Amino acid sequence: MSGAQEIDVAKLARMRAARYRKLVLAGRVGTLVFIVGAWQLLTDYKIIDPFFAGSPLGIIERLADWFTHGTAYGSFWYQIWVTMEESLLGFFAGVTAGVFFGVLLGEIPLLSDILTPYIKVVNALPRIVLGSIFVIWLGLGLPSKVMLAAVLVFFVVFFNAYQGVKSVDRNLVNHARILGASRLEVVWHVVVPSATSWIIASLHVALGFSIIGAIVGEFLGAQHGLGLVIATAQNNFDTDGVFGAMLIIGIIAISAEGLMAMAEKRLLAWRPARASENEAGGI
Repeated sequence: MSGAQEIDVAKLARMRAARYRKLVLAGRVGTLVFIVGAWQLLTDYKIIDPFFAGSPLGIIERLADWFTHGTAYGSFWYQIWVTMEESLLGFFAGVTAGVFFGVLLGEIPLLSDILTPYIKVVNALPRIVLGSIFVIWLGLGLPSKVMLAAVLVFFVVFFNAYQGVKSVDRNLVNHARILGASRLEVVWHVVVPSATSWIIASLHVALGFSIIGAIVGEFLGAQHGLGLVIATAQNNFDTDGVFGAMLIIGIIAISAEGLMAMAEKRLLAWRPARASENEAGGI
């Protein structure tokens, strides 16, 4: 194939990819407009009861009121910040612990065999039970929410990091040792980079779990936060308020997911692009 033909093929692939992205965006916007429009029409014509189902306009009005006048627990912005703070602290604590223990147990089989049954038992416990225990131990403040979020994140990251370490090519490890690398150097320069793809993949799920942990913790007992706002709206039969707070949580989650995707691209820039990524426009 000549150079000119290669350029034409690359240009055609870029055009297809651009058309595909526009099609996806149009599909997403169209789906949102259809759902919101149908929901509003159904409530306007009383086909569904807005008292129980809420309505898009009612949700917007409730959010506007919260942003303007605040909630019963203070500024709505402050409630958002509290939940974000709990989620982020729990996320970073859970990721750090999950990676550390995943690599540690993956590299030390004896320790893995000793601790694995206990890890499985704790992982099998209902999270709401752990949340109640953390509230009793740590109170209604920030620590109990961070602890619950961290526990949820920990298990997701731990199992991925552990499996990533187990999947490392032993030939790479043996070559590094032949070249004189110490055990710590092998772990840092060979094992951890090789398991990075597994760990990064777990972060997308872990991020959502950190938000869930913070919200569940606030439901169980809190002084501030979106979970408390939702619980109060639920107790007052304020369906619009429940959906409004859920909408804010969804916006936070999708924004964080976007940042995570950007970070993933930078961290895994060395990885060859998959065929599906290069030829998305041709599907």
